[in-house]
Amino acid sequence: MFEHAELAPADPILGLSAAFAADPAAGKINLGAGVYKDETGVTPVLDCVREAERRLLEAGAPKVYLPIEGDPRFDRLLPGLVLGELGTSAQADGRCLAAQAPGGTGALRVAAELLAGVGLGSDASRRPVVWLSDPSWENHQKIFRAAGLELASYRYFDHDQHRLDTRGLLEDLGRARPGDAVVLHACCHNPSGADPSPELWSELAELLARRKLVPVVDFAYQGFADGPEEDRQGLMTLARRLPEVMVCNSFSKTLGLYNERIGGLTLLGPEADGVKAVLSQAKGAIRASYSNPPAHGSSIVVRVHEDPELKARWFVELATMRERIRAMRRCLQQALDAAGIRLLPDGNEFILRQRGMFSFTGLTPEEVDRLRRERSIYMVRTGRINVASLTEANIPVLVEAIAEVRGPA
Repeated sequence: MFEHAELAPADPILGLSAAFAADPAAGKINLGAGVYKDETGVTPVLDCVREAERRLLEAGAPKVYLPIEGDPRFDRLLPGLVLGELGTSAQADGRCLAAQAPGGTGALRVAAELLAGVGLGSDASRRPVVWLSDPSWENHQKIFRAAGLELASYRYFDHDQHRLDTRGLLEDLGRARPGDAVVLHACCHNPSGADPSPELWSELAELLARRKLVPVVDFAYQGFADGPEEDRQGLMTLARRLPEVMVCNSFSKTLGLYNERIGGLTLLGPEADGVKAVLSQAKGAIRASYSNPPAHGSSIVVRVHEDPELKARWFVELATMRERIRAMRRCLQQALDAAGIRLLPDGNEFILRQRGMFSFTGLTPEEVDRLRRERSIYMVRTGRINVASLTEANIPVLVEAIAEVRGPA
């Protein structure tokens, strides 16, 4: 094995961070990795998290294994968090159950194993095809392909107009077969920042119901668009119309718990026995993979959500992060306009239309390469940037560098 193995290509995002760390240049800027940073360029530990951890340390809980599906308290809070009253009601009926996972990535992998092993949907005699948006988070393909699933893509983003490709999306998903799975982003689409309108969510729900498709909803940024409740409205539209929904959520961004690897898989079904059976299959996949999840992150989440004071503090801190990202979008758009740079022929207003941490800039791969080579400014070659890495200090540097590689329109 060691004699014949070849070097695998670096991850397009995490590999970029490694290259950035090795760059000795002063004033270098990393706009690649999806990590929130404050105005000083630091990823903060939220005050509510610090207080939760202080109380955990004082409590001195033993470090024993969690159950396969994770902390029961954590699993109980997930349905209400991601699906509101609908989730709480379905949970009371046994139609909505959850399992803790190591991050949103771990939840997605467990969902992939379910699709590969159980064949969720109307036709369990074949493995479903998994439909991913074009573009989508780079790791989605790896996760579902590693479970042995066939992939297909549906048009999502119009790069010329920097808008959602509504017609292409509906046309492509109209070709999916019953039992296929469709991966959707609940909000703050990664990497485009373009989200469906409420009307399109309704159309999607009708299409998925008509075609008997199973939605797998990636919910990594709850609260980063408009707020925790507002950001789940599209997901709830699906849940009201469809018999089966899987939700994979993460607390990396929303609570800043990146290295705690805390996420969850929420299963919604038409009747309690079926959901219980699917959860048992999920537990089998978990046991064969990581056996049971880590405890510290879930303990923090539980502490924050069960204590009214800490939860209120979290909402305030979450709003602060959300508003800073919006402010950086405005600042970037205004700086580009002032420099006479048009990233698109019709201007830079698209930056304000996009939501969440990410934005497609319209920069070409060649321009991205020059920014990295000549100015030590790092971003994904698609031109996607993490808006949360922008500050009032580095935006002028970025705009000046773009002017050098692009020039005024």
